[in-house]
Amino acid sequence: MGYAQLVIGPAGGGKSTYCSSWYQHCVSVGRTIHIVNLDPATESFDYPVAMDVRELISLDDVMEELGLGPNGGLIYCMEHLEENLDDWLAEELDNYLDDDYLVFDCPGQIELFSHVPVLRNFVDHLRRKNFNVCGVYLLDSQFMTDVTKFISGCMSSLSAMVQLELPHVSILSKMDLVTNKKDNDDYLNPEPRVLLPELNQQMAPQFEKLNKALIELVDEYSMVSFVPLDLRKESSIQYVLSQIDNCIQWGEDADVKVRDFNSEGGD
Repeated sequence: MGYAQLVIGPAGGGKSTYCSSWYQHCVSVGRTIHIVNLDPATESFDYPVAMDVRELISLDDVMEELGLGPNGGLIYCMEHLEENLDDWLAEELDNYLDDDYLVFDCPGQIELFSHVPVLRNFVDHLRRKNFNVCGVYLLDSQFMTDVTKFISGCMSSLSAMVQLELPHVSILSKMDLVTNKKDNDDYLNPEPRVLLPELNQQMAPQFEKLNKALIELVDEYSMVSFVPLDLRKESSIQYVLSQIDNCIQWGEDADVKVRDFNSEGGD
């Protein structure tokens, strides 16, 4: 059984910084992870790269040879990756053992995890290779400055959750840059009786029924909740990592092996 995080979220959410910080944290605690670059537009890294999609295809080459723009070129690159899951990706994954832990740093184009099936098919391939996979959705905490942006962030995260059909952890990133953390408190533990009047106040009257339905979706089903991440604090990093480990059941298989070994020794 292998383990994998699929790090997704809109551009500017801090995905690459997250991956770099995760690598440094795991090195410091003696834990091994492997970071995989799935962004064909990336130019540099702050962490060692175990696999790099640019070895298969790069955005610069696609834009130059096909005359595509950045967005169309990126979609083309990811569709090319999808076509090579059984070749390039399968060959790369063969280099890793059953208990290895991979973190996939994904592009920030929202179509890829909201409705284009590329990442869904990528996830299905990992599962066929016996990986437990968790979606980690990063949203910039400075984006959560009012209720309309909060609802937008929830719907975006929910869209990715439904599209990928993965255990899911939604993270408010860049909490170290928030000057007044009370601004985010209302959205970490949302109260519908507080949020609905605020939302109605900012929207036209004809949207009141829609506003009520959206707030009820967030509240009643509790499908989207955000975990704050402050990269300056080891305790914050460790807490978020524990949430993700719980989603992918990391370590549980190792516990079983230890118990089985102890039982055999006792016999």
